[in-house]
Amino acid sequence: MHEVYEVRVKAPAKVNLILKVLGRLPNGYHEVWTVMQAVDLFDQISIRKTQTPRAIHLQCQLENVPSGKDNIVCRAAELVLKKAAIEVGVDILLDKEIPMGAGLGGGSSDAAATIFGLNQLFGLNWTVSEMAALGAELGSDVPFFFSMPHALISGWGQEVVPLSVTGTRWILLAKPHFPIETSWAYQQLAMARKEVPTLSVGYQSFPNRNDLDFNDILPLMENDFESALFPSMPRLGELKSQLLSLGADLALLSGSGSTVFGIFAQEDRALKAMAELRRDSQLQVFCVSTGTQSLALA
Repeated sequence: MHEVYEVRVKAPAKVNLILKVLGRLPNGYHEVWTVMQAVDLFDQISIRKTQTPRAIHLQCQLENVPSGKDNIVCRAAELVLKKAAIEVGVDILLDKEIPMGAGLGGGSSDAAATIFGLNQLFGLNWTVSEMAALGAELGSDVPFFFSMPHALISGWGQEVVPLSVTGTRWILLAKPHFPIETSWAYQQLAMARKEVPTLSVGYQSFPNRNDLDFNDILPLMENDFESALFPSMPRLGELKSQLLSLGADLALLSGSGSTVFGIFAQEDRALKAMAELRRDSQLQVFCVSTGTQSLALA
């Protein structure tokens, strides 16, 4: 059999269509209840075998991307090599398009793509469940990327129920010039609210539905971080209002921010809105469709 020496994997971004933050769990994580949606904005991971024993070398075209164990990609590679008792090393090239500190899951997606790519590169034959369990050791968003394009995530991120959502939508992503650290966002949330919310009956019925359409989800969309972050970061609220005024069916903060996204039913309306937002040089703006694929070799 022909030996594989290099693989490339596309790592998509995500948005949170619903994000409820519940109580703190014994392991220190917050309990979350979130519906995630993959979108067609991608980083690309290229992984090549080397002969240096267990050495992991990461390169990225962006200078501000950390290297070594400060990068989740390196930690993901280290976990795989250790678990599979692989003695050779790898060179990893990260071509980054997903903004950092944006609530779009770029780092988590890169970690999932690394695990997936190494599974292919070394012929490990790990199942999706095995790869997702390994990903859960790295971060709460990582398991989702093995169950794309839509999933309901609960617990601290390890409980993943794939969802079937019909219909394609266009997503306009508006990322201001500032990032938001997740830990800081959780601190703001803890200070802003007096009690932990409970899940509505409508949310509780989600796992039992297999006929979801975007029109069913739109009235239920919310993000608990908005009420905590908008007062101190008014630009986020302004972006939400601006997206709605430009014709979005709904606009929402993604994750803990700082990206605000609008959902459009027609591509031409989304593109027109993108052209308007791009007049602001302080914004990164992307117009993408809702993702339809799973992790795959590029």
